[in-house]
Amino acid sequence: MIYFLLHFAFFLKVFKSSSEKSILQDIYDFIFRQIELSIREIGYGDQSINKKMKDYLNLLYSMIDKIHNWETLNYSAKRTILIDYVDKNANFEYLVDYFEKYLQTISNKTLNSYIKSVDKH
Repeated sequence: MIYFLLHFAFFLKVFKSSSEKSILQDIYDFIFRQIELSIREIGYGDQSINKKMKDYLNLLYSMIDKIHNWETLNYSAKRTILIDYVDKNANFEYLVDYFEKYLQTISNKTLNSYIKSVDKH
């Protein structure tokens, strides 16, 4: 789930200034509805689901806050950000490079290019 939230944080970082605020809000709502459904399928009760959802939301906002200036950070600072979220035994050189490329890839496309073939749920 952590890697998914990191990807989503970068996605929101890139497209938050998009003029398509309502579409971005729909994507956000859909993502968290799916996370909630997944937690329910695992078998958590309502109280546990609320706590998990709150934890995931706080984690996402923490990620968004820390990656806000990603492009201006050096390798060490980027590595430190990732250390806060992923397994300490992860290959951080690979992850920093991976998220650099991911950010560049999503920055080169429009929001509509990602959703043009997706039906509204």
